[in-house]
Amino acid sequence: MRPSSSCICKHINSIQTNARFIILMHPKEYRKERNGTGHMTKLQLENSEIIVGVDFTSNKRVNEILNKEKSCSFLLYPGKNSFNLSVNKSSAIDSFIGENPHIFILDGTWPCARKMLKLSKNLQELKRISFDNKIKSKFIIKQQPESICLSTIESVYTVLNLLKEADLEHCETNSFLIPFEKMIEYQVECILNPNNKNYRPGSRREILPKNKYKQNPLISIIFE
Repeated sequence: MRPSSSCICKHINSIQTNARFIILMHPKEYRKERNGTGHMTKLQLENSEIIVGVDFTSNKRVNEILNKEKSCSFLLYPGKNSFNLSVNKSSAIDSFIGENPHIFILDGTWPCARKMLKLSKNLQELKRISFDNKIKSKFIIKQQPESICLSTIESVYTVLNLLKEADLEHCETNSFLIPFEKMIEYQVECILNPNNKNYRPGSRREILPKNKYKQNPLISIIFE
């Protein structure tokens, strides 16, 4: 869905996972977000699917999965009542989620994700999993609410590695973020290239995470 000059398909290397990832994508993300990492995540995961909506309470496909896989369905969402994959031992993780979990992910801005969860009664009933973020998001051209927040593809990457540590996944994740990284490189190159229409002649050459612009009004570029 991108111009050929910025296409990332050549960097896609889909992997097979034991866990199935169900990406619940907000309509705004599906229609308007050209840099959406939810689409990218789907391309990288053979065992995944995208379901578009806001209120999934009566969504036929979501309820079909929940009715069939209720005992092994989980929502990846932070909170004090979630099961933290980062701090629990491998045996505890294995006992909690099993070998073939179905992991639901809310794909959208944080306000959109909160609204999706608030409206979706069936998702509210799911057991939640989370992790302690120890990496800094590479999504420097898009604002995150806090430094600990990650994009969808980075979150899935983190979960996969934690499941690998628990011996529940055996997939190779070293190249999982390459399409995402290539997309970011292309975006930054366009902004800093004098021959590109998006070039900002009066801008600084240092690319900073977007959330930092709120703290420094002297920086002249805000990436959308």
